Amino acid sequence: MFKTIAKLFVLAVLLSFLSSGNIMAGEEGNGVKGFDRSNMDTTVSPAVDFYQYVNGTWIKNNPVPDEYSIWATFTQLAEENYKVLKNILETAAANKNAEQGSNEQKIGDFYYTGMDTVQIEKDGYNPIKPDLKKISDINSIDDLYDVIAELHRKGVSALFNFYGEMLMLIGQDSVTAGKNAQTIMNIETRLAKASLTRVERRDPNKTYNKTDLKNLAEANPGFEWKGYFKLVGLPDPGDINVEEPDFFKEVSAMMSDVSLDDWKTYLTWKVVDEAAAFLSSNFENQNFEFFGKFLRGSKVLPERWKRVMRNINRGLGEALGELYVKETFPPEAKEKANRIVMNLLKAMGERIKALDWMSDSTKQMALKKLSSFAVKIGYPDKWRDYSKLEIKRDSYAANLMRASEFAVKRNLDKISKPVDKTEWAMTPQTVNAYYNPNQNEIVFPAAILQPPFFNPDADDAINYGAMGAVIGHEVSHGFDDQGRQFDADGNLKDWWTEADAERFKERAQKIIDQFDAYEPIDSMHINGSLTTGENIGDLGGLNVAFTAFTKTDEYENGKKIDGFTPAQRFFLAWAQVWRNNIRPQALMLRLKTDPHSPGKYRVLGPLSNMPEFWKAFNVKEGDPMRNPPDRVVKIW
Repeated sequence: MFKTIAKLFVLAVLLSFLSSGNIMAGEEGNGVKGFDRSNMDTTVSPAVDFYQYVNGTWIKNNPVPDEYSIWATFTQLAEENYKVLKNILETAAANKNAEQGSNEQKIGDFYYTGMDTVQIEKDGYNPIKPDLKKISDINSIDDLYDVIAELHRKGVSALFNFYGEMLMLIGQDSVTAGKNAQTIMNIETRLAKASLTRVERRDPNKTYNKTDLKNLAEANPGFEWKGYFKLVGLPDPGDINVEEPDFFKEVSAMMSDVSLDDWKTYLTWKVVDEAAAFLSSNFENQNFEFFGKFLRGSKVLPERWKRVMRNINRGLGEALGELYVKETFPPEAKEKANRIVMNLLKAMGERIKALDWMSDSTKQMALKKLSSFAVKIGYPDKWRDYSKLEIKRDSYAANLMRASEFAVKRNLDKISKPVDKTEWAMTPQTVNAYYNPNQNEIVFPAAILQPPFFNPDADDAINYGAMGAVIGHEVSHGFDDQGRQFDADGNLKDWWTEADAERFKERAQKIIDQFDAYEPIDSMHINGSLTTGENIGDLGGLNVAFTAFTKTDEYENGKKIDGFTPAQRFFLAWAQVWRNNIRPQALMLRLKTDPHSPGKYRVLGPLSNMPEFWKAFNVKEGDPMRNPPDRVVKIW
């Protein structure tokens, strides 16, 4: 029904995919599945700080490991998945008789080259010397376009991102490297100032600016667009969505303002920066010094096999995922998860019908959108085809480069073709979930459908309070400040009455104000506007999940387990999902950039708005875990 249009998405200058609402970023004990009382801090009242009450002892006993910037249920579960993936990778690498061209052969050869540190050290930065030579040989503006286009085809994000300094490692003296670093910073600063803020990018109307090649060139005459598209292999790109018009106007101006020598310096940096993680150890260590230590506070590099595995995940994610699923996710697990999803969708429908602030006409449209949700669970029905991606045992860098080029070409090949609605934006081995507004779909990879999120052996309260609320979170994203602007078919279309839209905005503003007031670290508050969608998702998800949970026999029977009522265990399950320890550097970075609130406030924030929680734990008016009546937020 829908066609993919050409979009300016190739790396920095070419941005376009709108993604919304991934869930990111307990245990078993005392003979009870799903929740371990020993992790609690019962010296704290649940009416004062429910997060500390549920997780206090766990927080005390689980400091952040040296290689991490945060230690949480997500990272713990990821570590368990890594053990499975490591075994798959080592088995594949040891099998020299795998059928040529098979996924097993490609995964094995990729891993083998990534672990061959002797050859990697010997290669140094030889793998990127050809690109550096091409940049050095730039003598005209036409040459510049040629090189930019070639780098984009290879997946190098020229005209986007700048962090750290590494130029001395390719032979530049300290004076030259320092001067060039300032040149790069100047270019990146101009690009940053012309870009929308993270909050502004939450408005899909600001990032949807459809045009064509002719009008794009007229609006941005300083950049040779026609020649550029021809060079990247898209001589006729068709319709183009310019996500940030002001950004491209600045790029257009910079093509004449910035000298060729400065562009050469900038492109050299981009090649070195993006290749650093797969070059010899001096490059990789320097890369970690900035991204790992300085920005996030991590103390040591993760083990070599983990770093290689993550790159394979990026390059051959679904090939690895297919093997992962065979070992970890039987069909019956998918069926059980699907039943919970259907229950959550039904509960969301009931809540929409019961809303006292929405008109019947808007409710009908909301219910139509809800009934059109596509649900993806566990793994794709159709696995990605990697047959045209060549992976060999020659060079780790070469394999990564080939994988990057393959990914770019694969994206370009989608243009002007029907949208493949079977495609996934996450691999099955990813501990996460997401809602995609363009396809009106909710997606739950296999890796998140296991304890502490989903445990077939646990009581309903644990599963609905954890995985049920995660599912409800993604469902609610279809109706948050971004998702509500897309219709049942995934089109950006206003289906709200003006009065209903205003009532929604008033309620959303209350949740913005609530989270603006939280101060996770001295002098730094949560940005309620940046985190609006995720906060609405959490509150909506919990409300929908609890509504679905009340339909279970377990809830109606009210039998206590391990001393807690079913309602109490529901909220205990949610709180334990978000337990974490995080380094100050990482927390500060996330407060500036992450659309998700810190884990502690994903517990305190939504629960303080829920009468069901107040009743379960006898939270009275005036208690910290209960918002005053005039500040209680209720949306979905």
